[in-house]
Amino acid sequence: MNRKLKMGMVGGSKDAFIGAIHRMAANLDGQIELVCGAFSSNPAKSRETGESLYLPSDRIYENFEQMILAEAALPEGERMDFVSIVTPNHVHYAPAALALKHGFHVMIDKPLALSMDEAKSLESQVESGGLLLGLTHTYTGYPMIKHARHMIKSGEFGKIRKVYVEYPQGWLSRRKEETGHKGASWRTDPARSGISGCMGDIGTHAENMVEFVTGLRIQRLCAQLNIVVEGRPIDDDGAVLMEFDNGATGVLTASQIAAGEENDLKIRAYGEKGGVEWSHSDPNSLWLKWLDRPAELLRAGADRELSPVAQKNIRTPAGHPEGYIEAFANLYKNFAHQLRARLNNTTPDPDLLDVPTVSDGVRGMAFIEKVVESSNAGGIWIPFIY
Repeated sequence: MNRKLKMGMVGGSKDAFIGAIHRMAANLDGQIELVCGAFSSNPAKSRETGESLYLPSDRIYENFEQMILAEAALPEGERMDFVSIVTPNHVHYAPAALALKHGFHVMIDKPLALSMDEAKSLESQVESGGLLLGLTHTYTGYPMIKHARHMIKSGEFGKIRKVYVEYPQGWLSRRKEETGHKGASWRTDPARSGISGCMGDIGTHAENMVEFVTGLRIQRLCAQLNIVVEGRPIDDDGAVLMEFDNGATGVLTASQIAAGEENDLKIRAYGEKGGVEWSHSDPNSLWLKWLDRPAELLRAGADRELSPVAQKNIRTPAGHPEGYIEAFANLYKNFAHQLRARLNNTTPDPDLLDVPTVSDGVRGMAFIEKVVESSNAGGIWIPFIY
């Protein structure tokens, strides 16, 4: 196959922030082209969006069911190769399940679904159909996060003993949902967001970051969820104590009422010999902290000697900042690499296989459910079994 991969999109109308991010990211490396879409539950808005993206009229659909069935009827090489799903949480499962049923690979925003039952159903479909499902945990796409993961996996810090991860935001410090703000409205509505607000929205990013970077798996947790802004039906703040499969312990905090904070996901992991620290506010930097020598600051750049997995996800020379779009694009680039290898029956580069998968999505849903269970029971320790 010597062509661009063809992508369809569900959600992401021209008024939606995240849809444009996905389209820019998918397009950045010239490996993927958008060929069709059902961009909104409002058919007029879907058509308006498709027209603004210069799609042919017969590839702009009124709903995802129409799109998936119509695309499946097209000849191979003309129809979409995969679908990108960028809808609110309650509209993740149905288009993903239908796409997988008709043989289409899937890229989907986190969390994977609205419930554990839905998540496990998708996992079963992926496994039985032999298809790819990529989950856009954006922050795993940063080169210095990949380098931190490589160093921990290589044993440079010894056994990991302690992990701290925090994700503070302040944008929901007031009842923004009452102003008609679309993102705030669905994120604070259990019918569309799920059983958790803040912890389901950004706490899952923190959980995924911990397991991605350290390679550890949560075994037990103890959680407290809070509704700080009066009148909200679901949490806007919370904290979780964690125990991992190697005996290490950790602390996770997530808040959307940290007034003045923007979007500063941070992780610190400490082993027997030293530790590593990364912050989304300065994503091209990675601090190494050693027990017996001075701290080191590593900086990203295509001319820097970093691990192969980091180098393959760096696009510019040192001093030329890369950020959110590029991290997103790394997920799409690596997903496209895996999909192209599968379609060409070739072996993919092992350094490009770390796109979060459906199994990561199931763990994310389990995290949400266990955190809510623990908090509702008064903050008791519960096993991370699902």
